[in-house]
Amino acid sequence: MSGEPMAFHEMGAEFPEFDETPTELVVGPGDAADHQTKRWFGVSAFALLALAVGVFTAQGGLLLASALGMAFSGYGRLTSPPPVSLAIERTISDAHPNPGDEVTVSLTVTNDGDRPLPDLRLVDGVPDRAAVTGGSPRIATALRSGESTTIEYTIAATRGVHEFEPLTAIVRDVSGATERIASVEQGDAFACEPDLPSPTLDVPLRPQTTQYTGRTPADAGGDGVEFYATREYRMGDPMSRIDWNQTAKTGDMRTIEHRVERSVTVALLVDARPSADVSPGDGASAGSVAGSTLERNLEAAREVAASLLAEGHSVGLAAFSEHDCWLAPASSDNHRIELRETLATHPAFSPGDEDADVSVFSVAQRLRQRLPSDAQVILFSPLVDDFVFRTTVRLDAHGHRTTVVSPDPTTADTSGHRLASVERRMRITRLRRRGLPVADWAVDESLAHAMARIRGGRSV
Repeated sequence: MSGEPMAFHEMGAEFPEFDETPTELVVGPGDAADHQTKRWFGVSAFALLALAVGVFTAQGGLLLASALGMAFSGYGRLTSPPPVSLAIERTISDAHPNPGDEVTVSLTVTNDGDRPLPDLRLVDGVPDRAAVTGGSPRIATALRSGESTTIEYTIAATRGVHEFEPLTAIVRDVSGATERIASVEQGDAFACEPDLPSPTLDVPLRPQTTQYTGRTPADAGGDGVEFYATREYRMGDPMSRIDWNQTAKTGDMRTIEHRVERSVTVALLVDARPSADVSPGDGASAGSVAGSTLERNLEAAREVAASLLAEGHSVGLAAFSEHDCWLAPASSDNHRIELRETLATHPAFSPGDEDADVSVFSVAQRLRQRLPSDAQVILFSPLVDDFVFRTTVRLDAHGHRTTVVSPDPTTADTSGHRLASVERRMRITRLRRRGLPVADWAVDESLAHAMARIRGGRSV
């Protein structure tokens, strides 16, 4: 991705200084401000002190020193930074990287003004959630008229849409007494959207009477693979479905019926609350690293969605979040694309305010209103508090048979972490006693292994 060169005339914006205490001045994109650096304040103070002492003691040397100090200080106050006219062009090596890929950013800045910039400092606006892995997004240089400089650095791609913040530039005059600070907005971005993986996961959906994997067996005979019953032969029944053993014993022709398999409507419900976005060892504090619970929830949701869609089920998406997230269940190819994009870029799955008030009960109520009465729910949550526990029980009690996939964020390195681990295990035990399957997904195991314990009838 690259942007067209942008001219920026007589602009200024705040920028962290390289060798002095950062100023508190804040300037938005497209605005300008001049700021005194206080570089000559010491000289002014010395000049005034020398003047006072020279007058008091009648020493000509001190008066001369005072005059020189006043001259230097006055020169710094009378000069001003040159007008700023910058053209910038940002080039991004990959506009659609995969998670973990390194993206190279190259930013070329050209002095389009008529005057040289003797002291120019630049900082590129690296996206908030992108970590710089090589090079530096900042530079201090000087540019003659028409001259260019280039900043190049690499950042690690993580899930989501990453918008670059405005480039910040600061220009000082020759004396360094005044700086003009400029903010240049280019509007570049790149999107990291993990694809749905290959459908290799066997998802244990909730049965009515017995456990099964894949499509739901209905209580009716017809085409299928599982034996259901036999009935009297009817004209036109396929020869392959005649029960020849029974016919040989009784002389009456019987036709075998199989249990009809029907697709299931499943809603994937992701716990995206900041209070639940924890990393192993963080207890119940918020986190946003790649190994956080939110990222593991989304990874599991992608795997489950891919497998369910491959089986022909209708899959929807919702979230416990301050942002309303709802994708109605469907199974088409277009829906698969929309589901992938929603899991990657929806605001509900971006790190939010830790103090945000998220009502899980309201989300669950809206979900019940939106879902068909026979739809199942698969919840992805670390179960770090009782709010989600109670909501899960209510969803299941209202007929939406619920399965829980719970990434384990706890450790045993401190007494507080051990207590959090015990409380989480108690919630899991209480859910299982109510008949809700829970896949307790450890950080060092695959999701397939955790789900296999449910399929094998083991919930531990």
